[in-house]
Amino acid sequence: MASGSKRVIYAALIGNGLIAASKFFAAFITGSSAMLSEGIHSSVDCGNQILLLFGMRRAARPADDQHPFGYGMELYFWAFVVAILIFAVGAGISIYEGVIHILHPEPMSSPIWNYVVLGAAMVFEAGAWWVAFREFEKTRRGRPFLRAVRESKDPALFTVLFEDSAAMLGLVIALIGVAGAQVFAMPILDGAASVAIGVVLALVAILLAVETKGLLIGESAEPRVVEGIRRYLTPDTRVLAINEILTMHLGPNEILLNISLDFVDGLPAEKIEAAISDFETHIKTEFPRIGKIFIEAQSILGHRKSIAEPPGSTS
Repeated sequence: MASGSKRVIYAALIGNGLIAASKFFAAFITGSSAMLSEGIHSSVDCGNQILLLFGMRRAARPADDQHPFGYGMELYFWAFVVAILIFAVGAGISIYEGVIHILHPEPMSSPIWNYVVLGAAMVFEAGAWWVAFREFEKTRRGRPFLRAVRESKDPALFTVLFEDSAAMLGLVIALIGVAGAQVFAMPILDGAASVAIGVVLALVAILLAVETKGLLIGESAEPRVVEGIRRYLTPDTRVLAINEILTMHLGPNEILLNISLDFVDGLPAEKIEAAISDFETHIKTEFPRIGKIFIEAQSILGHRKSIAEPPGSTS
């Protein structure tokens, strides 16, 4: 998945770089507010993709004494920064430029350049979107789209997909605004399109911020992973009860697993140790993303007592 995510980001970065240059050229020639907003939008997307690549590189660093669980969650931080930039820079400047052009409308010159650039941008953007969508489809496993986004642990993938989707919608809005301003001789429509593009970016930024916030504060593995572990452990004759199964994503492809088990009374220590080794080997084979496993032997009564006592209390 890491290589797939990088492929998506590189495709989007190349496409957005070419698109941004062409949009700024058209904005300079025609004076279109919507085209300027779209140029800013594509430039912000380029910056975001560079930040995501930087985050992926930082997250790939090996664990050390200060970060014994590695740096995988750093990608989530940079994805959250991307959401802030989309909101503050992309949406903010687009809305500002649109309001200025609504208050002080100016007719466009040589509007044909806008249509040429928008047409080319749609082709480039559609290609980048298709690459992102195909990679995302590989992770869906038949789940509804929004559910797959909520359960995705790879912010690089769904961030680029959302950015490209917003870009496609922004291009349509810009085309409507430019055409409306020309056909009806109402330059104010160009500014209104810029505001609409800013609103789209703001909504996308909020959605991305919500999704990455959940990853930052720690999200569990997919339910199928937890249920798969439970189904494997339940019939084992050495286990009396499963007290608790806790998981947390330390990165898109790194899961921390903690299990509390009540072993059969009288089971020798060496057999408990052998059981734990068996469990770890099977779980890591079945679920390769689970990198670190901690299995605790505890009676079910002791476990219930420990979770019933408030933090900091003494027995």
